[in-house]
Amino acid sequence: MRDDDRDGKQGSGGAKGQKKSEKAEGAGQDSVNFDEFAKNMVRLFDQGAKVASSLAERHASNGNSPYSMASEVGEAAKTFGSVAQAWATNPGKLAAAQGELLHSYADLWGRSVRKFLGEEVEPVAEPEPGDNRFKDPGWSENQYFDFWKQAYLITSRWAEDITENAEGVDDRTRRKALFYLEQVLSALSPSNNPFTNPEVVRTTLATNAENLVQGMALLAEDIDQSKELLRVSQTDLSAFEVGRDLAITPGKVIFQNDLIQLIQYEPTTEQVSKTPLIIAPPWINKYYILDLKPEKSLVKYAVDQGFTVFMISWVNPDEKLARKTFEDYMHEGILKAVEVVNRQLGLHHVNLMGYCVGGTLLASTLAYCAAKGDDRIASATFLTAQVDFTEAGDLLMFIDDAQLNSLEEMMAERGYLDGSRMAAVFNMLRPRDLIWPYVVNNYLLGKKPFPFDLLFWNADSTRMPAANHAFYLREFYHENRLSKGEMELTGVKLDLSKINIPIYELFTREDHIAPAASVYRGSKLFGGDVRHVMAGSGHIAGVVNPPAKRKYQYWTGEPAETLEAWIETASETPGSWWPDWAAWLEDLSGEKVPARDASSGPFSPIEDAPGSYVKSQQ
Repeated sequence: MRDDDRDGKQGSGGAKGQKKSEKAEGAGQDSVNFDEFAKNMVRLFDQGAKVASSLAERHASNGNSPYSMASEVGEAAKTFGSVAQAWATNPGKLAAAQGELLHSYADLWGRSVRKFLGEEVEPVAEPEPGDNRFKDPGWSENQYFDFWKQAYLITSRWAEDITENAEGVDDRTRRKALFYLEQVLSALSPSNNPFTNPEVVRTTLATNAENLVQGMALLAEDIDQSKELLRVSQTDLSAFEVGRDLAITPGKVIFQNDLIQLIQYEPTTEQVSKTPLIIAPPWINKYYILDLKPEKSLVKYAVDQGFTVFMISWVNPDEKLARKTFEDYMHEGILKAVEVVNRQLGLHHVNLMGYCVGGTLLASTLAYCAAKGDDRIASATFLTAQVDFTEAGDLLMFIDDAQLNSLEEMMAERGYLDGSRMAAVFNMLRPRDLIWPYVVNNYLLGKKPFPFDLLFWNADSTRMPAANHAFYLREFYHENRLSKGEMELTGVKLDLSKINIPIYELFTREDHIAPAASVYRGSKLFGGDVRHVMAGSGHIAGVVNPPAKRKYQYWTGEPAETLEAWIETASETPGSWWPDWAAWLEDLSGEKVPARDASSGPFSPIEDAPGSYVKSQQ
């Protein structure tokens, strides 16, 4: 569940960075201090040698891993080979495609010459709207940089086109080829090269290459702080602390076991709805994505609307919990939380909310409860949660028997999957947005990344028990057993159509982790009334969108056969979906009762929120 949706902008670190930025703006006006430049280049090469040595040691230590760089390069080469073989069977079409590329190059060269002679010419290729790699004016105003930009755009679009249109290539191979091609093309962008990026060149001249020295130092810091995989810093990790800046909604931990701490939040209203709300976040991330700063906290919003809110905080597991299964997460997680809340408040019914894989677990639990005649869960809210993985998006490319066997072999060595690997997968789904802008900002411009709470959370990854993660990938992504009615948990066959409680189904328009079409398809398997809501933006920003920000929009509509048909008749509402959900949930939560004190129930508080589980690091 790493996303992807980034509201933060890259910026310099503090006053020193600001001065550098101001100096960089004057590049071209101030002359270069060659002595200072030479000294900085010596420092750069000295630091670079140390960094190269460190990277070599890291590569050597990971060389035997089933997911080493060599294995990934080999898989990419094999996939590209399939595409190349398909084109080789049609030499005439291949020659025509190559001719088109050469013609575009010739056209670019001719227009560049005419532009050099002072003639106004239209570009051969222009960046797509929203492509921030080429937003600096230098990309268009300077002919040298403009040439590299257009040559790159011509080449990358041609490569994407021939990969997309290769005949005789199965859909899975084509998607994998496009994925690997995206990695290559994103890396080869001239914006990532210090000699072909106008902003980097300007900054290098203005600071006498001090930016490159600082960038190498930041790279060394990232290497030191990374575990198995290099983690490019996306934010200033020193700017936030869980429990001080984030996850600060007041509450008490009232229960804990091996897998969860259960938090009961303090009320802010005199009256609350009778039926409480339990939130099941994903265990592949920490829960405070739903409790960031107070003004962005869905938890605080729900409390302020008069709901008694409980949060499941999953443990950050180590090798001792290697055998914890998906069934354990259901029994010791969601069902245990329901039992505790029943006893804590002295009532039978509760409402549940599940986010991402927490929602997948919730749906499985609801089907289990339906089969067992357990009616304690009165309603369910699903946030970007899949139950049918037929259209599960790009993550399906990582799920086949060979890759699952390699992953299980790697997890067996230590009993869990390191969170950095899952984070890397999510970042690789959108390398142009989630990897390379930070490489340029940190290592080429020499700026510390801007403090941003969502990116701090994104970097605060968690481990996953081997047994649970293997089950999730095989049973849901690979075999899609839940949607087929073939899944069993503790001997009980699960049937989603037996779930007859009211459901609020949220999917987001630009979600690349739980695609809207996939979530919508799965929602049609439930047997009860479903309120379908599509939020603007993606997997994270579409969910974490408080009303005060007045960003994006959401759509509501009556059920239809397909997502496309639903969108055609859906009504758009500006702003956040939170008020719509709160009104829906309030109607299902009974009369108002006096607010509950977390200290007055049979479960005595163990510690203050956010608790110790969420603070456990990698």
